[in-house]
Amino acid sequence: MTRAGKIGGALAMLAALGALAYHFTTARRPAPAPAPVAAPAPATFVGSGACASCHADAYARWQRSQHALAMQPASEKTVLGDFDGARFRYAGVESTFARRDGRFVARTDGADGKLAEFEVRYTFGVYPLQQYLVAFPGGRLQALSIAWDARPKAEGGQRWFHLYPKERVDFRDELHWTRRAQNWNFMCADCHSTDVHKNYDAATDSFRTTWSEVSVGCEACHGPGSRHIADPKQPLAKPDLDTCAQCHARRAEIAEGFHGGERFLDHYRPSLLEPGLYWPDGQQRAEVYIWGSFLQSRMFRKGVTCGDCHEPHGAKLRAEGNALCTRCHAPQAFDSPRHHFHPAKGAPRCVDCHMPTELYMEVDPRRDHSLRVPRPDLSVALGVPNACGACHAAKGAAWAEAALRRWYGHRPEGLQRFATTLARGSSADLAALAADASQPEIARASALQRLARQPSREGLEAIRAGLEKSDPLMRLAALQALRPLPPEARLALGKPLLGDALLAVRVEAASVLAGTPGADALPAFQRAAAEFERVQRLNADRPEARATLGAFYAAGGRDAEAERELRSAIALAPDFAPAYVNLTDLFRAQGREADALAALDAGLAREPRAAALHYARGLALVRLKRGPEALGELRRAAQLAPQEPRFAYVYAVALHDAGRAKEALAEIDRALARHPDDMALLAARKAFAGR
Repeated sequence: MTRAGKIGGALAMLAALGALAYHFTTARRPAPAPAPVAAPAPATFVGSGACASCHADAYARWQRSQHALAMQPASEKTVLGDFDGARFRYAGVESTFARRDGRFVARTDGADGKLAEFEVRYTFGVYPLQQYLVAFPGGRLQALSIAWDARPKAEGGQRWFHLYPKERVDFRDELHWTRRAQNWNFMCADCHSTDVHKNYDAATDSFRTTWSEVSVGCEACHGPGSRHIADPKQPLAKPDLDTCAQCHARRAEIAEGFHGGERFLDHYRPSLLEPGLYWPDGQQRAEVYIWGSFLQSRMFRKGVTCGDCHEPHGAKLRAEGNALCTRCHAPQAFDSPRHHFHPAKGAPRCVDCHMPTELYMEVDPRRDHSLRVPRPDLSVALGVPNACGACHAAKGAAWAEAALRRWYGHRPEGLQRFATTLARGSSADLAALAADASQPEIARASALQRLARQPSREGLEAIRAGLEKSDPLMRLAALQALRPLPPEARLALGKPLLGDALLAVRVEAASVLAGTPGADALPAFQRAAAEFERVQRLNADRPEARATLGAFYAAGGRDAEAERELRSAIALAPDFAPAYVNLTDLFRAQGREADALAALDAGLAREPRAAALHYARGLALVRLKRGPEALGELRRAAQLAPQEPRFAYVYAVALHDAGRAKEALAEIDRALARHPDDMALLAARKAFAGR
């Protein structure tokens, strides 16, 4: 072929390839992008009444439920208490309940301790007690501590009573009805109304709290219903355990706007099995609202949900008595003397043995939902309660343990086998519990949390593993356990969780990593830190949040901002001792010992019985080499807070360092009588006795 032919052939081939390329590119070229479609408007709340026409039966059941009556405007129909001149005396104050021109009025002691009349604006709850809300300046609603016992008279009800009958709560006490512990906007609103927005303004210290429905309506569980109303094919959220946890868990709110279908830990930070809230075996102690108990149960592990036992709309049990339990558990095996070893007639119900009650608010018994095997042996060993004691208290726990051994031929243990470890376990014991997949995750997480007090190699490995767990409670607790570690180790281990899928975990990571070298340069830390700040701003009506933000700023070297937040916490609540302690720590870090001492003196002038302030002042005096004064302050701290072993330990060490070894050993022994398993006290006793 001539050169011209080759060129011509090549051109022809190129032309053919070009045509082919054109064919393929045109065939594969994407169609023009469709015109942008506007995002659907966010669903809005329409009120429970909008559900009635299509869901009449569920709506009727809801109307009769305590959810529907959780909070109501005060009226002749809703107020249950005696407002016909009834009188009630408490702590030297005689309160009177009366009607004035169709209004319900309580004459009682106000924020200044003087008698005044207060109009009841809302009822709060309905059974077995009803409280009453009073409007205060600044958009506040406050809950009266004198409540109405709504039980029948034959059961001791139909009377006024005080929620703290064994104490003498006056207007100076944090528990007084006019103070922040009884503030509805923070303490109560989120669970007693629907779609609550607190709207606190820190600049004016006031609220503009709003709700979509005054009580707990359909949309509190199913989410806003406007789209479903417009098109019934648009599904509503199906409530799950996270939905119930919103109000039935001991938790702190970290973001508003939770409703059914959302993730609990994106809006709340729950408490674990912490001393004071739970007994070491996980039984409820303080008011913990069921969720943390239920997570310990074999039922939860097997997939049982709240709705299996509780009809969700009327909030009634699905069956009465043992019939509820025998829906799943064979009656011939369990509802029988062969199982419970009591006479068939008059035998205790299943719940009496497996869900014992604790009394709250004086008249409200709540059942423990951990559904555990009675363990009188743990009562003997650890002092925890057991269900047998409800009927056989006089015979004692040792008698009950012997009876169980005789009946069953062994000591029944059940699922929850973590009590001794949480009560007095070593670091190795706690690490082993954290790794034990046969135990409830909330107990394993609680073991990780306790490792913060016992640094060790085994503990570090358990913490490292916990940070990678799929269970968010494990990750949350592992982060908390990082706090005692050196900054570099904290950052290396905690850094991945700055981008966790759940807000509660990200915020905890930001808090733990604040001030670690290099953290500020990480975009993930900056994002999580911004979320942490938003959480504290949400709760800025509380001195705890302002003091927490101040400590966060201090850890990051933002001293001026830290001081501002800590002083604002003190201005908001001059009796809040931790803010003075944190401010003292800030001044100490800056070398401002005189300012630190002045801050503590100011706090003690307001709260002379605050053990933490005496303790901090004692340490400040040690640094100033004023030993005798320091000993006096440390002694006072130990006396005021015998429940705090650290105060006794430090006081004993100070005594020993002052050459008063015999007194130091006596102090350690006194503290060990109250805290026999405290590791620091035990180590100190060994050291002191050996010299």
